[in-house]
Amino acid sequence: MHKKELVLLSQIESLERLLYRLPEHHPQRQFLQVELYRSAAGKRGEDRLARKLVEFSPEENHRFLNNVCLSLGDWKIQIDGLLLTERGAIIIESKNISGQLYFDHQTGEFARTDGDGLRTVMEDPTIQLNKNIRFITKFFKLHKIHMPIKGVVVFTSKQCEFITKPQNRTVCKIYQLIDYLFNILNSFPDMNNQPNLSKIDKLLQKHQTPYKRLPLCQLYAIVSTELRTGIFCVTCKKHQMIRKSRCGWICELCQSVDPLAFETSVQEYFSLIHPQLSNKQLRQFCNIASPYVASRLLATFDFETVGALRNRTYHLKNKD
Repeated sequence: MHKKELVLLSQIESLERLLYRLPEHHPQRQFLQVELYRSAAGKRGEDRLARKLVEFSPEENHRFLNNVCLSLGDWKIQIDGLLLTERGAIIIESKNISGQLYFDHQTGEFARTDGDGLRTVMEDPTIQLNKNIRFITKFFKLHKIHMPIKGVVVFTSKQCEFITKPQNRTVCKIYQLIDYLFNILNSFPDMNNQPNLSKIDKLLQKHQTPYKRLPLCQLYAIVSTELRTGIFCVTCKKHQMIRKSRCGWICELCQSVDPLAFETSVQEYFSLIHPQLSNKQLRQFCNIASPYVASRLLATFDFETVGALRNRTYHLKNKD
């Protein structure tokens, strides 16, 4: 029998499912709704960046890597975009921040004023860009890669307005990005020996250290017993799905059929509760009465297992 391999739900899907399982008046609900809004806005910004970079087509060879996660000892970084060209490397720091944006030259602070006139001091994204440039400079030096490195902060929100800009760092809006990339590219000095981009790409892929996500209940200090149990119905948004042999899973309330309802609920458990799952924990989370039914359902997935019989636990396979 072919077994399905499961992965975690995306951050946005996980937050959505967590909110559906939380009680209506839970003290964390409003905060999590803001977190969901920010995650969804960030994803829209990433999509805009990806679409814009399609327009970047210099004559020379180049490679674009997104979501580059590297480490040197305890020093870990995550780079939104890394553009490798035969002239040099360009680090792209992406921010989806709307409103009026202020870079204060005297205090070094970054602030935004939203549509309601509320001013908020935020972390200056050029500081993060500086850190990433220092990291890649050191990483390249350790691996004997000789190429200049510069960077740009791109604001992906359509509703942003620069009131002031930083003096010593390049920042732009998404529609300006391609021109700015070409300007940076043209500022690089001529190199006697062109770098092997394929070799650098493979080196970076080899040293990728993906971010390890915590289950959301651990991340936000939510007691898992506070969550609603049962299998979620995407139609009526209730946790009333039950198993039917012919059609998979059906909602007791609205009669909607979803063959993937149980599979997604297992993904929910790993995304929200804990990185390991037992037969008993599955039954409690999905409201399944029979341990034998739960065991047969678990056997349809390609898990790593620890222990045997009643003490067995199930884990998602490590992608590394």
